[in-house]
Amino acid sequence: MKYRAEIDGLRALAVLPVIFFHAGFELFNGGFIGVDVFFVISGYLITTIIITEMAEGKFSIINFYERRARRILPALFFVMAACIPFAWIILTPPDLKDFGESIIAVSTFSSNILFWFESGYFDTQAELKPLLHTWSLAVEEQYYILFPIFILLTWRLGIHWVVIFLAIIFLISLCLAQWGAFKMPAANFYLLPTRGWEIIIGVFAAFLIKYDKRIESFVLNQILSLIGFVMIIYSIFAFDKTTPFPSFYTLIPTVGTGLLILCAVPRTFIHDLLTKKLFVGLGLTSYSIYLWHQPLLVFAKYVLLMNDLSYLIAIAICIISIVMAWISWKFIERPFRDKKVYNRKDIFLFSIVGIIFFSGLGSVVINNDGFKVFKYEAINKNLKRIGIDDFQSDNQKLRIESWNILRKISGDPNYYVDNNIFDQSYFSNSNKKKKRMLIVGNSHSKDLFNVFYHSSDIQENFDVSRYGIQLKNIDTNFYKTISYEKSDIVIIATKYTKYDLENLYEIAVNITKDGKKLFIVEEIFNFPSVGKTALADLIIKRTINNQNITLNMLKDRINEAYTQYFLSNSSTKKFLESKKQFDILRKKIEKDIPQVHFLNRMDYVCPNKYCLALDNNGRKNFFDYGHHTMSGASFFGTKLKETNFYKELIKGINS
Repeated sequence: MKYRAEIDGLRALAVLPVIFFHAGFELFNGGFIGVDVFFVISGYLITTIIITEMAEGKFSIINFYERRARRILPALFFVMAACIPFAWIILTPPDLKDFGESIIAVSTFSSNILFWFESGYFDTQAELKPLLHTWSLAVEEQYYILFPIFILLTWRLGIHWVVIFLAIIFLISLCLAQWGAFKMPAANFYLLPTRGWEIIIGVFAAFLIKYDKRIESFVLNQILSLIGFVMIIYSIFAFDKTTPFPSFYTLIPTVGTGLLILCAVPRTFIHDLLTKKLFVGLGLTSYSIYLWHQPLLVFAKYVLLMNDLSYLIAIAICIISIVMAWISWKFIERPFRDKKVYNRKDIFLFSIVGIIFFSGLGSVVINNDGFKVFKYEAINKNLKRIGIDDFQSDNQKLRIESWNILRKISGDPNYYVDNNIFDQSYFSNSNKKKKRMLIVGNSHSKDLFNVFYHSSDIQENFDVSRYGIQLKNIDTNFYKTISYEKSDIVIIATKYTKYDLENLYEIAVNITKDGKKLFIVEEIFNFPSVGKTALADLIIKRTINNQNITLNMLKDRINEAYTQYFLSNSSTKKFLESKKQFDILRKKIEKDIPQVHFLNRMDYVCPNKYCLALDNNGRKNFFDYGHHTMSGASFFGTKLKETNFYKELIKGINS
């Protein structure tokens, strides 16, 4: 296969936006489309090799998988091995257990399936997985298990029929992606059936070039290559996390990539640009750059307890990724691709040993529950020394426990954030003289419900219920439920998404028009938290081994740290942007619908501007950035009457 330097340049154009996107540079909000560019490139290159060898009668599946193993596994295993000591040192047991699952899935090229089951690609929790980016490798490898078999079965029918079958598969996959983008977005993003069409665009390009169907006009090539380049650049800067993906939108960067492969011929402007030494150099190391950037970014976030890295740190990590990639390319990728250095037997033995080793290691980590007993033993021993006997380090367990009250009341062990039939008609009706209070929202409405549950003053005067729903999903069905119709007071307490805020004004109009008292609660301040590690956990980990520390000293240190973040308004970009949009909307609602009342949960979390992150017994009040533990809800509930939050609530009800 003739070397095309512009393809390496195109790889650079694909990888740079991806790492800038993951690094958090807002300008590159659509940088994730670099993966789609890679899919098209991969489809073109692999297909070119296969159909060339098929035409010459030389194709061998063994040779094909040997090439794939040489290309993919050495650098991948090197990066995975490098991640292990950092994962052991940095990650908490729940996150370490997740990492163990990841390395098994990566080793068996099924990580896309694992991450699909666990969460969506753009979820905060997902973004903090060191090996999240390997989902795209799994998609490619799954495709290349099937594609050679497809070619072998259809080749004898003739090129015409091969292309027809591919076109049918392309259309089915594309239409499935468009449907899945709205009906099953997580599965749609990760799985091969909705990604295959992107690779097939590269396959079509390979057939066109192989059988001399390229455009001969230089002027037309110049125009089309420019159009293709603009399509990719447009996608990088115009798309964002809200863009349905993959879908018909994805045709823009993928077709653009296909145009570059076909039309960026020598002497065109784009060919000259992509063959610059800088682009070619980055393209040659693009695979290793892609492998290194995600774990480096994730581990930095864990160490610094920052979901959003500063631009300076992010730039530094991007540079380190490129340096590490050069090392991988020079000393790992190149030697393993040289058949004189490592023969076929060496490669297959290396691959089998690597898969067994990482799968076995992952199994050990999972079976030992992330080595929870070992990693927590010293911390819990020192906590008991200062008088904290029941400290819970496992935030995942605390998260599950926070649903216990509602699960007990509802009788539903699976009661969760939303779509609970129980929510549609529940009020205790223990005392009809009590005003009925309905708390509406996502998991944060559960937190406020738990606080009210532990407030004797609230329980004495109000019949409290919860309706779990994202505001964006509130429609006429919500207003027809028994819970809503019977309610006297509606309190909206949630974590606001862009779409929630777009619906909030209309919701306020509808609820007040129905004659109900409406309270809108500001989103709780987002304290530093990464993965399953909260700020309190980090401070405890770093200070508890100090033999001179006391319970009061530890509480003061943790509370002061939370207070400092709150008073300086130092939080995630997502929270600060949401707060900015909320404040704008609040002014409009206050002007147009003056009967709406606003509350701020920070009035009870940080009374007198001093934040309370631990209860009186030294237990955490938060298991992440802002969700209450059960003990935290009890702590805040028993003190609620003393706070400005309660006073404003009662004042609004009586007005």
